[in-house]
Amino acid sequence: MKTNTKKLVLTGLLVAIEIILSRFFSVQLPFFRISAAFIPLVLMGMLCGPAYAGAGGAMADFIGAVLFPAGAYFPGFTLTNALTGVAYGVGLYRQEWKGARSWLRITVMILFVNLVLNLCLNTYWLSIIWGEGYLGLLPARLGRYVIQAPIYILVIGFMQMRLARIRQVAALN
Repeated sequence: MKTNTKKLVLTGLLVAIEIILSRFFSVQLPFFRISAAFIPLVLMGMLCGPAYAGAGGAMADFIGAVLFPAGAYFPGFTLTNALTGVAYGVGLYRQEWKGARSWLRITVMILFVNLVLNLCLNTYWLSIIWGEGYLGLLPARLGRYVIQAPIYILVIGFMQMRLARIRQVAALN
C-alpha cells in the first residue's frame, strides 16, 4: 500500500475525533450506547478508503480502550471496529452519488455492518466476556440495530450527497 501523507494525517485526526465522540460525547444506556462516533469512521471510509478506515477503526478502538478504559480490553471489539471501517471503505470510497442506487448501496452496507458485524460478531464477543448464551443475548440487541439502521442510512446518505456537492463545486473552481 502506497502511503499517502494527506490520508494518513486525515485518518489520525478522525481517529482522535472518534475516540472523543465515543468516550466523552455518548450516552450509556443499560444495554447500549448512543453515540455519533460512527461518523468519523464513515468519513475515513469515504475519504481514505478501506485500508485506512480499517486501520483507523482498529486504532480508535485500541487507543480509546487503553486511554479511557470502560472495563477490560477485549481484542474482538477492535477486530469488529476494523472490519466496520473496511466495510465503510468498500461501500463508500470513490463512489459517486447516483440517487436510488446510492441509497441501495448504503442500505446494503449498513445492513451488513449492523447485522453481521455488530449484531452477530459483537454479540459473540459479549457472550464470551459475560459467559452468557449467544442466542439469549441476540433478541435484546436486535432492537437496537433495527432502530439504528435507518438513522445510519439517512446520516451516511446525506453525508455522501454533501461530499458529492463539495466535489462538484471544487471541480468548477
